[in-house]
Amino acid sequence: MALFGKPKYTIVRLKKKEIPDGLWTKCDGCSEVLYNKTLEENLRVCPKCNHYFTLGAYERINMLLDKDTFQEYDKDMISSDPLGFKGPKTYIDKLLQEQQATGLKEAVVTGEGLLDNKGIVIAVTDSRFIMGSMGSVVGEKITRATEAATKNKLPLIIVSGSGGGARMYEGMFSLMQMAKTSAALSLHHQKKLLFISVLTNPTMAGVMASFAGLGDIIIAEPKALIGFTGPRVIEQTIRQKLPPGFQRSEFLLEHGLIDKIVHRNNLKTTLSQLLDYLS
Repeated sequence: MALFGKPKYTIVRLKKKEIPDGLWTKCDGCSEVLYNKTLEENLRVCPKCNHYFTLGAYERINMLLDKDTFQEYDKDMISSDPLGFKGPKTYIDKLLQEQQATGLKEAVVTGEGLLDNKGIVIAVTDSRFIMGSMGSVVGEKITRATEAATKNKLPLIIVSGSGGGARMYEGMFSLMQMAKTSAALSLHHQKKLLFISVLTNPTMAGVMASFAGLGDIIIAEPKALIGFTGPRVIEQTIRQKLPPGFQRSEFLLEHGLIDKIVHRNNLKTTLSQLLDYLS
């Protein structure tokens, strides 16, 4: 029969073309899969839904300052363990883990540079490092940066992104940083020098209750969570339902806590204009 006279066929399994890792990112806001190059060109803001991805401290500095003008302060300053903290892991182990994960020594980067050829001192907290919380080193670096701005008669810009507030691994030593940074900013203000505070998602607790809330001008990114404690804790405490969007940038602009909401793409231009007008 013809059936048995047919040639044998070989089944060939074609391998799927492998897609290299690191080319795509899924948006947490709209679930769109985004090409990383496009996302980076848009300063890590989703072009579909305007969801803001987290930026690291050096990414923000590169975004704001003129190329190759940044000179970092106190780069090698690291935290000690004043309380000998022990939990599921020690504080020292936690610090080492965060340093390896982020490539940072601590949760803030400080220094000076040029923004559209205008000299400034800048500090940027990084929420990837223990949620950008303020321990002794963060407070010391921000204080030293503020003092440098005062001494050199330069404007100061601090970009805050801290969901952790004061760092409880250090107990009272971390809470002391609220007063220390605020005192340094008071001296800067007495010299009639400009301080612009930029709030990103999230800026909370001891950070917001100290240096982040003391700007002559306070700018926020869209939809950033800003406040002292989270809305869920407040609702449980006062036993009332909070208004929609409570503690988001738009709500706080409407109620006078912040001065302006600025899209990330326009932040450098806005800061440059403010420096021209107010310095």
